[in-house]
Amino acid sequence: MSPYPSGITPDIAARALAERLTKTWGHAVIVEPRPGANGFIAIGAAKKAAPDGHELLLAGQAHLAINPRLFKSVPYDPEKDFAPLSLIYRTPFFVAVSTTGPYRSIPDLIAAAKASQKKLSYSSPYVGSPPHLGGALLAHLTGTQMVHVPFKDGAQIYISVANGDVDWALGSIGSTLPLTKAGKIKLLAIAAKSRDRDYPDIPTVEQAGGPAGYEVDTWVSLVAPQGTPPELALRISADIAAALADPEVKERFKGIGVDPVSATPAELAGLVKRDLAAYGDIVKRTGVSAE
Repeated sequence: MSPYPSGITPDIAARALAERLTKTWGHAVIVEPRPGANGFIAIGAAKKAAPDGHELLLAGQAHLAINPRLFKSVPYDPEKDFAPLSLIYRTPFFVAVSTTGPYRSIPDLIAAAKASQKKLSYSSPYVGSPPHLGGALLAHLTGTQMVHVPFKDGAQIYISVANGDVDWALGSIGSTLPLTKAGKIKLLAIAAKSRDRDYPDIPTVEQAGGPAGYEVDTWVSLVAPQGTPPELALRISADIAAALADPEVKERFKGIGVDPVSATPAELAGLVKRDLAAYGDIVKRTGVSAE
């Protein structure tokens, strides 16, 4: 079960993993997209599934760590209703701007935001997405007010940035790669504590003159309905880790701009708990609301 629409990075990654797990488990592993309502549709269905390992949920940071802190009423508890299995991948975000626009640095963006409160705009895939909260956090840390512009079509986000319709956006390497290769988008900085080993020439936001400690990433995981036997969860987690280590799977992930990353059930549970606290703090500090 997947809350993501077909054809975007999490869906493509899940299908690559599913093909490899099909070989491991000896039966077809199918990715079933049920997008909509900030993931509530797919998550609600997965919550009711039998805890026998046959129906798993593809769930991202937004579903397990942001929704419960952003919405007043969420029809699931990420820690009580699901058993963690493993991460699939984790990837940082970069600050993306148009190559033909007026912004050549992070200080340029901040100065423009301070000079024109509520006029500088940033885009994201939807309300409550990591790039949405990440943009709100940058505005908060710089004492500015920026306009959030959500898009349902992920590709349109970066086209709008390239065309100058939106001033900037947080994007992963995979999502921005076609336009950076075409010379239409420039990545000013990485929203992480350290530079990316594959893109060492791109500074961190802090190194580029932005606020200290600014960090925004995203991750996608697999979880099972609560009640799944711990020994079964551990076995599935180990199979996922082995599949993600397969050279062919690694190459397919690389093709969409992400690196496969596994985690034990305990490690994933710790990550969810950490990010629930972190995004609860961000929502409180920025005043962002989805309702």
